[in-house]
Order: sequence, then C-alpha cells, then structure tokens
Amino acid sequence: MKFINYLESISGISVYGLASLLIFGVFFILVLIWSIKADKNMIDEISRIPLDNRN
Repeated sequence: MKFINYLESISGISVYGLASLLIFGVFFILVLIWSIKADKNMIDEISRIPLDNRN
C-alpha cells in the first residue's frame, strides 16, 4: 500500500498541511522583517563569525 493511501484514511489530515504552510509563512515574514530592520553593523559582525579565529 502506498503512503498516500495511509494519509487519505486519516480524517482531517488537510488541516496539518494548511497549518504547516501558515507556520512557515509567518516565520518567513518575521525573518524578512527582522532582516530589513536589523542594525547593519550587527549583520556585518555576524557575517564575520565564520572567519574569526579567536577561541
């Protein structure tokens, strides 16, 4: 039996797909807003972290 057949037998399964899409959309919008409003000096400092050799 295919996996899709198991999913079709669960009642209300479409709610999970819609909820996950909504959560992803909200998270994406929040990260987008944060990245636009973030202090440019902080972003520049964070971007140098992988190259920093201080331990």
